[in-house]
Parts: sequence; C-alpha cells; structure tokens
Amino acid sequence: MRKFLTALIVIPLGLILVTFAVANRHFVTVSFDPFVTDDPSFAVTLPLFLLLILVAAIGVVAGGCAVWFGQRRWRRAARRNDADARAARVELADLRAQMAAAKPESQRLPVPSGVGLYGPIGRDKQRATL
Repeated sequence: MRKFLTALIVIPLGLILVTFAVANRHFVTVSFDPFVTDDPSFAVTLPLFLLLILVAAIGVVAGGCAVWFGQRRWRRAARRNDADARAARVELADLRAQMAAAKPESQRLPVPSGVGLYGPIGRDKQRATL
C-alpha cells in the first residue's frame, strides 16, 4: 500500500516537473549585484526550470535544517530520558539480585495430619479434592 501511495504521488509530480522543464528551456540571468544592473559582477545564466528546481531544493534543505534545529530540545530530552531509563533498569536488576541473595530459603511446613471441618484435610463433604 505504501509503494502504491508513493507511486501515486511521485509519478504525477515527475510528469509535471518534466512538462515544466520542457516548456521553460529558455535561459535567464540571475544577478546578485544590486548596484550594477548593466554588467553585474556576479551573475549566473541558466535555464529557468533549473533555477526553479535549485531554489526549491535549497528551500527543502533550509526547511529541514530549521526543523532539525527546532527539535533539538526534544532530542536532548529523549537522550536524557533514555539514559534515566537505562540507569533505572540497571538499578532494578541490582535490587532484584540483592533481594534474591538476601531472601532466606523458605522452609516448607509439614502437611497437617488432622481432620478438618469437612473430614480429611483437602476434601469437601463429597470427598472431592479442593
């Protein structure tokens, strides 16, 4: 199902991207010099579709970095909680080992050989085992 949904999204998106690239093949000049418009010192000439794809890719990377930096508090808390849980598991294992070592061997009491309320111990009036 996941592959189907991925294909359902990726195939039309790829077709739109290819159609856009074929329709916008003409070259544009992008200038990064705001003071000289006639002959800029730093300018790039490339196809329009490539420019837009690069800008979209840079936007995705910038957004991913912003989200990653924004979630650093939650990652730090998760690491701290994981360390606390490990320490608690180790402490629990140590306490269980101490309790097992300190616990004396329980002595079994002998079975009483008397007669109970309903006859022999462990049986009711119809002599069924309890």
